[in-house]
Amino acid sequence: MDKEYLIKKWLNNSLSESETEAFNALDDSGIYKEIVNEAQRFHGNANATVHSFEALDKKLNANKKSTTPWMKIAAGIAAALVIGLAMFSLLKNDAINTYTTDLAQNEIINLPDDSVVTLNQSSTLAYNTTDWDKNRMIDLKGEAYFDVKKGKRFEVITNQGSVRVLGTEFNVQSRDSLFKVSCYEGLVEIDFNGKQLQLPAGNEFVLKSGEAETMASIAIAEPYWLKNMSVFDNAPFKAVIIELEKHYNIKIKSPENINLNFTGAFEHNHLDNALKSITKPLNLTYTKQGSNEVIIRHK
Repeated sequence: MDKEYLIKKWLNNSLSESETEAFNALDDSGIYKEIVNEAQRFHGNANATVHSFEALDKKLNANKKSTTPWMKIAAGIAAALVIGLAMFSLLKNDAINTYTTDLAQNEIINLPDDSVVTLNQSSTLAYNTTDWDKNRMIDLKGEAYFDVKKGKRFEVITNQGSVRVLGTEFNVQSRDSLFKVSCYEGLVEIDFNGKQLQLPAGNEFVLKSGEAETMASIAIAEPYWLKNMSVFDNAPFKAVIIELEKHYNIKIKSPENINLNFTGAFEHNHLDNALKSITKPLNLTYTKQGSNEVIIRHK
């Protein structure tokens, strides 16, 4: 009976009784079976490798008596199976928790070590739960406030820099070209642009466009956004409008010639109060159009 025909049917698990006898009589049948047995007994883990197949491949090269191309096909199938199982196992064992907030939405996240994160609006946070006890690492896009339980090193990674602590309270903001870290308790270590610095409690670090670096004192106990407020110090009025639009999911129209700066605050849970807070000090007025549009004018 044709050898390649038997191997094809064996690979498809469709041998008849007589064909099975013929296949078992092949010189290489034991080697083919060993390939499949090796693949089937594979059990992945976080340190999975494919050394068992490499060893099997050497054995095949040392023992094969036939040059049929189906030997190579069978070996290729087994290698793909073993590698595929290893990759699947690695992915399966890495349990990634991801949280994303929308506009005007905050979320409180309890981490496996009882650390607590408050995620600000329009932000994303992710971490791997597989080895959290040994590797407390957070990936952050946007802004979050951290209350970290003491323990092994806790690290927050952003695309502009990273923050490392052992246990403390701090806020990290990484949006567009702004990277800002505020330390409210303890001490944090910041990595950015190949540099390192330590930021003690009561201080804030600001990096804009990856270049300018500033440190300043802060007198508050926690970020204003946790109190549902946005606070500004001599900020361009256009920047204040953008912030208010985000929090209330509205569109604001204002005159192009408003070149004013604003010092003050607005609250996040009452639109009329917020509009009064930013317009009255600058001698402006506003009119609401429908449910999601506001027009600001000079008085």
